[in-house]
Formats: sequence, structure tokens, C-alpha cells
Amino acid sequence: MKVLVTGAAGFIGFHVSRKLLDKGVEVVGIDNLNVYYDPKLKEHRKSLLNSDGKFHFYKIDLKNKDDVDELFEKENPTHVIHLAAQAGVRYSIENPYAYIDSNVVGFMNILEACRHFPVDHLLYASSSSVYGGNKAVPFSTNHNVDHPVSLYAATKKSNELMAHTYSHLYDIPTTGLRFFTVYGPLGRPDMAYFSFTDRILSGESINIYNHGEMERDFTYIDDIVSAILKLVDKAPASNESWDETQGDLSESFAPYKIYNIGNNSPIKLMRFVNALESALGVKAEKKFMAMQPGDVKRTYADVSDLERDIDFRPSTTIEEGLEKFVEWYRSYYRNS
Repeated sequence: MKVLVTGAAGFIGFHVSRKLLDKGVEVVGIDNLNVYYDPKLKEHRKSLLNSDGKFHFYKIDLKNKDDVDELFEKENPTHVIHLAAQAGVRYSIENPYAYIDSNVVGFMNILEACRHFPVDHLLYASSSSVYGGNKAVPFSTNHNVDHPVSLYAATKKSNELMAHTYSHLYDIPTTGLRFFTVYGPLGRPDMAYFSFTDRILSGESINIYNHGEMERDFTYIDDIVSAILKLVDKAPASNESWDETQGDLSESFAPYKIYNIGNNSPIKLMRFVNALESALGVKAEKKFMAMQPGDVKRTYADVSDLERDIDFRPSTTIEEGLEKFVEWYRSYYRNS
């Protein structure tokens, strides 16, 4: 097995690459090391991977098709875990074209490379944001997801449609992973838990949106990685008898599958803030604000098919996860 991980210097990509290397798997990493957030953190993650002779890194922007094709031809990966993307709901309102370039054009180039240099399995990051304005909870992969409330969500839904098309036309096994609010050590500074920590320790106030009436299905990074690694060698098969009026919408007549990866336990925003305050040993000054454009009030993952297919269910509590994050945060910024 040789695994290509896109976004290898990113949050999830780093942790996935590290775990694969720990298991003795050869990993080819791609990242463009952009400046969406502090590139020093991306370089730090990359440095923690470069110590292993089985890791090969390429600085490549996925929207450059020739570079992607050249890499596939040279490295000939057996599996692809596509985690590179322009993330962030609110940033997509300010910079929409960045999302088309990275999340649509970039993904198209990955699909084309998997077509011309066949792989055993393509896993790719989708998002809980595809559930958009849905009211029914928990969010199920068998629910319709045609009502996004941000461009970011629309690009992730587009990825699922594009993957299905390529699975059907070219028999490429694809698995989409709808991640639910991933957090943990070496995380993304633009995420609430990270920016809240920055502001609390700097004595600044934090903004609590929708006046605290929010819930998120926070999912610890180790649980995300465990699920991904269990799915890598479980390429989906075609279901020739599939019927959309009776069948599961997360599978198809093509070798295609969608999973939720979430904690299956939505946390009220104020419990999250209290847990972070406890981990930091500092009380936050809070400003209660109105709802932000593109945001949703609640996320809640149904992970029954994840349990059925790989006998796995995320289980890390928000208190446990934030303690580990704060421990890493203090160590990293103390040393740097």
C-alpha cells in the first residue's frame, strides 16, 4: 500500500499521515502551504512527518492539473485520501473563488488523476455542512442534502456528486466522509475552540453567536483518524439492485459510499465554553451575538452505518478532548 494524502500539512491530513507512518505505510503528502492561517503551524506539522523515511512531500497546488498528473505518474499511489480543501464557512462568503479553485477544480484534477492512473480506493473529505437547512436530526446519510446555506457546503456537496459520476463512469471506488466539527491538538487556528483559547489567554472577550443557542457534534481528531484508517481498505462495491425509492441514498449502483464521522452527541455551546474554561483554568469574558450568515443552529451525526460497517463509533468527550488540546497548545506556544 502506498497512500497519497492531500492536505498532508493540514490538521486532519497531518494526523492521518502520522498514523499511517506509525503503521509502516508509505505516504506521499501534498500541500500548497497557503496562508489561510499561520503557515508556521503547517511547516511544524510537516516537520513532524519528515523524520520518517517513508514520507515523501510535494508542495503542489491541486488546481495545477499537470503537476497533479505528474505526481500520480511518478508515485503511482494505490490509495488516495483527499483532505486538501479551502475550509471555513464564513471565509467562503468573503472569498468565494478560492473555494471553486480548491474544492471544485482541485477535486476535479484528483478525480481525473485517479481515472488515468487507477487507484484501489479514493476517500475524500466532505462535511456536515452539506446538511444545510435540514431540520430532521440526527443527520443521516439517507437524508436529502440539497439545501446548503454556504458556498463551502455547496462545494462539498458538489464533490459528492462529482465522485459519484466518476465512480459510475470509470469504476473508481469512492468514499465520502462527512466530518462533524473536528478539533484537537495541532488544530486549525480559525476554529472556535482555537481562537477562543487565543482570546481567553490574551484577556480578550469571546463572541457567543445566536446568544449561545447552538449545538455542535464535536469530534475529536483521534476518532476521525481511527475511522479513516478502518475505511481505507474497505472500498465500496456496486449495488446493482439499488433503487432510489427503497435503497440507502449513501450508496448506489456505482462503487460509491458516504459516511458521517461525528460523535453522535451534540454539545450545547455553553457546555463547550465551560469545558474550555475548565481546561484553561480561566474564565472568559463573553459577548452574546446574533446568528452569523451561513451558520446552522445544530449538527448531530447519525453514525449507525459506520458502526455497522467497521464496528466503530467515536467516543471522546468534549472535556477529554479539550484537555488534550489545551495541553498541546500550552506546550507548542511555550516552545515557539
